[in-house]
Amino acid sequence: MFALVESGSITKYLNGNKGIQIGDLKYPRAIYTLWTEAERNAIGIYSITFDNTNKKDEVWYINTNQSYAFANNKVTATYGTATAKAHADATFTAEDEENGKGTEGELKSEGLKTVLIRNVKSEAANELSKTDWYITRKAEKNTAIPSAITTHRDAVRSKQAAMETAITNASDTPALETLYTFTKQDDGSITRPLGELPTLE
Repeated sequence: MFALVESGSITKYLNGNKGIQIGDLKYPRAIYTLWTEAERNAIGIYSITFDNTNKKDEVWYINTNQSYAFANNKVTATYGTATAKAHADATFTAEDEENGKGTEGELKSEGLKTVLIRNVKSEAANELSKTDWYITRKAEKNTAIPSAITTHRDAVRSKQAAMETAITNASDTPALETLYTFTKQDDGSITRPLGELPTLE
């Protein structure tokens, strides 16, 4: 992406997919691929440098729009300070109710904790569904459930409960992000503090 700078200010953003007229002169699309940066700069066209220093993972944060600035003979696009998404549910207040926005105490918007716990429940249900047929067979035919299956199902439920507790106890959004951040361990494995539900081999 490029920017046209005139009299020290950005006047237009360019995709580089078509030619451009600057003053009385017309330039072909080829200037974006065949010209050097210095040659483009000479007519006021600059490549945009994207600075993602302030950009954060959109799973956990709301990023600002990028702002563009021309300084030191360079055009830079930067993000402002990201805002953490709400980690807890929000409910309607008495003022909301007075303004007709909702009933006080009822759910206004879900926080990350609610969403993440729902995901854990869904993942656990999916894992358990793989062995539900043993339960059905036991009920219909009184065929014993293999001990390994019982052990696995108990382990899934136990880990599910531990994961939900960890999510519930997270004090803020950065703490939730940490639970889901994979890091390399001393033994070379890549794990996250939240852990994983056990699966059948």
